[in-house]
Amino acid sequence: MLKLYNTLSRKKEEFHPIHKDYVGMYCCGPTVYFYAHIGNLRTYIFEDILKRVLLFNGFNVKHVMNITDVGHLTSDADEGEDKMLKGARREGKTVWEIAKFYENAFMNDIKKLNIIEPTIICRATDHINEMIELIKVLEKKNFTYIANGNVYYDITKFPNYGVLARINIEDLQAGARIEVDPNKKNPYDFVLWFTKSKFQEQEMKWPSPWGVGYPGWHIECSAMSMKYLGERFDIHCGGIDHIPIHHTNEIAQSEGAIGHKWVNFWLHGEFLIMDKGKMSKSSGEFLILSVLEQKGYNPLDYRYLCLNTHYRTPLTFTFEALDSARNAFKSLKNKIIEFRGKSESEKYDSQMIDLPIVQKYEADFVDAINDDLNVPKALGILWNVVRDKDLNASEKLYLIMKFDKVFGLNLSDVYEEEIEVPEEILKLVNERQEARKNKDFKKADELRELITLKGYIIDDTKEGIKIRKV
Repeated sequence: MLKLYNTLSRKKEEFHPIHKDYVGMYCCGPTVYFYAHIGNLRTYIFEDILKRVLLFNGFNVKHVMNITDVGHLTSDADEGEDKMLKGARREGKTVWEIAKFYENAFMNDIKKLNIIEPTIICRATDHINEMIELIKVLEKKNFTYIANGNVYYDITKFPNYGVLARINIEDLQAGARIEVDPNKKNPYDFVLWFTKSKFQEQEMKWPSPWGVGYPGWHIECSAMSMKYLGERFDIHCGGIDHIPIHHTNEIAQSEGAIGHKWVNFWLHGEFLIMDKGKMSKSSGEFLILSVLEQKGYNPLDYRYLCLNTHYRTPLTFTFEALDSARNAFKSLKNKIIEFRGKSESEKYDSQMIDLPIVQKYEADFVDAINDDLNVPKALGILWNVVRDKDLNASEKLYLIMKFDKVFGLNLSDVYEEEIEVPEEILKLVNERQEARKNKDFKKADELRELITLKGYIIDDTKEGIKIRKV
């Protein structure tokens, strides 16, 4: 039975979809004003693992992700500069050009990380009418007020405000010291529609019943998720930074409009931590995927690193940790190449399923991934398979490839590469062969170790000797 940690209840709960064999899942996507940093990408890897676990359990998944290309200020709470405008100023381009460029960059990143593309990718700028209609519903139900041309959501009208973040309105009001926006009745009220802001040069504007303007950030996720997943769906995901404001506001406006529970499960991924703290664009302390590539890392090296830490545990990033992940991943790929050389057939999945030892590994793996996506434990099970002397090469390949449906490391594409072997290594290999013919196994072992020290591995197969890089 699949169990997931629900932020709403602060405990693991058995997952039962609203509709049999079908899961509706919404994930907060990128604000496309700059490159996604690797901390952002960790969240998308976690969401990809979640999706793969759902698929592994036999569910069909309708995965919706938004692209925020309007309305998101540098603070989640209606403060700071417009992120899109900030990007346009930085690069001397229009906001539309910025949005398109960084959306493409993001999609390229998730492809490199082998993240399954969402079923539906929806841009905020394509759904302005849906947002306006939702605001009109909230207005009709008396959840809104207008001040200085802007439409605000009045959080005091929604008794359950803050339930996700475990805060209440009284605490918010008592703790509020500064009125950042004097138009707000309550400092924690939030904008649904801007017609007046300090960014009068904003290029992205649309007509509305309240005047020409643009939507606040929070309203887009409510409007688009309900358009594609209905007024109640199974899972909503994001980073833990979304809990106190963005997702709290989403719940208030969505449930205020529809009058009932909106989402059953809320899942949140923890931060990626640098030496100086949380990775963020505002701090200037961040890395992007292309920088890792420039330093010689494969994007899947970073994915492998993320698999070693549970999604609800902060991941401290260092290049030493990334090196360790790369080496472990490389070792795994070398083992797969070795197993392919020893396997009698590529059809290694047809006769393995009924073997008790294989079934035990499969059951252990399912138990791990179904325990709130315990991927680090599942990765340990994979390595147990690799090292198990009671499994033959074909059985190991069968299990590895099955497990990789969740890990997403593209292990089915791991084949031996043709390499140029230096004359020096070939000479040592020939010397080793002569030693084996003469039954001088001590010398043969010494030569094998010497060859390994020089960066090459020898595999003795039925087809003969195969040489590969360490």
